[in-house]
Amino acid sequence: MKTLRTLKEVFLSSLPLVFIIIFVCVFLAPMEKSTDYFKLFVGYASVVFGQAFFLVGLDSSILPIGKLVGSSLIKFNKSVFIILFGILFGILATVAEPALAVLARQTHMTMNEVNETVFVWILSTGVGVFVGFALYRVIKDMNIKFVFGILYALTFLIVMFVPEEFVALAFDGSGATTGDISVPFILALGMGISATMSRRKTNDDMFGIIGIASVGPIIAVFIYGIILKIIYGGSIPPAGVYDPGGSEHFVNIVLSNITGVALALIPIIAVFIPFQFFIIKLPRKQFIKTMLGSVTVYLGLLIFLSGIDYGFAFAGKYIGEVFLSTARPVWFKWLLLPLGFVLGAAITLSEPAVTVLGEQLEEITNGHIQKMTIRITLAIGIGFASLFAMLKILTQINILWFLAPLYALSLIMMIKTSSLFVGLAFDSGGVTGGALTSAFLTPLTLGAAQAVALTAGSKAQSVLTNGFGIIAFISVTPLIAVQALGLLYDRKLRKARELNEKYEEEKYEELSFYAAQMAEEDGDSLEEMSEETGNKLEQNIDLEEGANG
Repeated sequence: MKTLRTLKEVFLSSLPLVFIIIFVCVFLAPMEKSTDYFKLFVGYASVVFGQAFFLVGLDSSILPIGKLVGSSLIKFNKSVFIILFGILFGILATVAEPALAVLARQTHMTMNEVNETVFVWILSTGVGVFVGFALYRVIKDMNIKFVFGILYALTFLIVMFVPEEFVALAFDGSGATTGDISVPFILALGMGISATMSRRKTNDDMFGIIGIASVGPIIAVFIYGIILKIIYGGSIPPAGVYDPGGSEHFVNIVLSNITGVALALIPIIAVFIPFQFFIIKLPRKQFIKTMLGSVTVYLGLLIFLSGIDYGFAFAGKYIGEVFLSTARPVWFKWLLLPLGFVLGAAITLSEPAVTVLGEQLEEITNGHIQKMTIRITLAIGIGFASLFAMLKILTQINILWFLAPLYALSLIMMIKTSSLFVGLAFDSGGVTGGALTSAFLTPLTLGAAQAVALTAGSKAQSVLTNGFGIIAFISVTPLIAVQALGLLYDRKLRKARELNEKYEEEKYEELSFYAAQMAEEDGDSLEEMSEETGNKLEQNIDLEEGANG
């Protein structure tokens, strides 16, 4: 039943994207070959079924492993050990991320010199090192606003020395590394440490760890790009032809992915087993269930990635190229802008991580900010992010002209935003670029960039430079949107306090008035009673005198 329920949820969340694919590929720009529709159907079905199996297995194996290992680290009670294990588990959890595997394949297709496995491990190492730093921040109670300010100042300082082909790719890598596997691991570590080793033990320390970890892959890819530039004598080799699922059969793609998917999951299992025998010690039945769940994760990830390679990425590339076809009017390419907006908004509304974020914010704000408000705000923001990404490709404007002002704005907003919402904003920026984004939107932008390169000739940017960046835009928008909601919440909170204070003041004045009135009435009554008593005393005295006389 759980598998069917998950399958239904994945299918329904993918419907907005399916409608757009059908509209473009069937009605607006029909595909020439019938085999292309078959490829598209197989790719889509594999993505849906693969993601459903992956999520079912994830819930029964990888997520419990992450929580158990994360909470058991606290038993070491030594900051050094906790930070070192945080680095290790940050690396191993990120290696298995499906979105990162997709991005690595797409990068290798556009630049053969980039090895998929090396690329995955470089970005994962960046995450792991910065997870360690994030845990150190919690233990030492460092100001989160100061930390983010320094990290992004350092990022935009290093970018001046990075080959332009690796700038957008680095920011995309940041969004792709934090997803369904790595986030639970990292959050489990953060929650355990903030509850036991943080000096303040407040909600503020629970958030921000993902945001700090997301900076690691950016700097790691920057360094990787600089090293490759040195190796190749000061210039990066030209990009190759991006052709996902061009001629391979589906079975061949599945067979080629078997080893790579296994290598992504084995490290997590290999680390969990020693913890199980020496520290965690789950009951035998539960341990076997966890191991069987990891098999489901493996099969789901294998089917999911193979479906992307075979048909899903092919559809994204086709849509990206068809709008720039020379057979169509010049203005036709600008339809990519509204299409990008709709795609960004549709994927955001169906993204499970965004739903979780909405529920989290609604709970933190005690219902002052509704989860639907959050989802719509993020959907509009990410819709504009996708629109900007398409605009960047069509105009070939350097991505930093977009990202630098957006990040600058998000850093300026930190001054007035509470630490809780700052951490939450940067965490949400790390989780919005999910597997569906990498699976469809990145192939779309790469296809569009390749078409631009063909039409612009020698003046065109490299596909590596112009094609990547969609996840970067999607990752920066939530930083602004969530902080804006935080400012709105703080304003509502201040107004509520002011109204409460005014109400209490008015209530106090009203009670004081009634008290004075009652005192006055009581005083009159007392005076009357005194007069009556005095009169009675005088009468008694007169009677006594009369009796004596």
